[in-house]
Amino acid sequence: MGIFGSASSKQVDEFAKALARQLAQECPPDPANEDQRPAATPKKLVATLEDICRKALAFKDQHKLGIYKKARLGNTFRWELAGMGYGKAFVEDVTQRLIVYIARKS
Repeated sequence: MGIFGSASSKQVDEFAKALARQLAQECPPDPANEDQRPAATPKKLVATLEDICRKALAFKDQHKLGIYKKARLGNTFRWELAGMGYGKAFVEDVTQRLIVYIARKS
């Protein structure tokens, strides 16, 4: 169970997509900005990302996500954000922060 966890791949994918939708709803990408970062204030962005990280940590703890499911969560989150129009650098940064956060809080 340490490698795979108790959540199905579909559950992990849906949860990651919900996190991406929350970010897009609260801090939508700014197409006028060259690097396609969110148009939100830094304070709003930080608060939203902290909420997303808390939700991800609770999901990880509830479903006892293993290595592969954590990676799946990160990849699904990454691709969903990229598909929503965020810039590559922003997507990579936010995804890395999310994965490091849930990996450290074991």
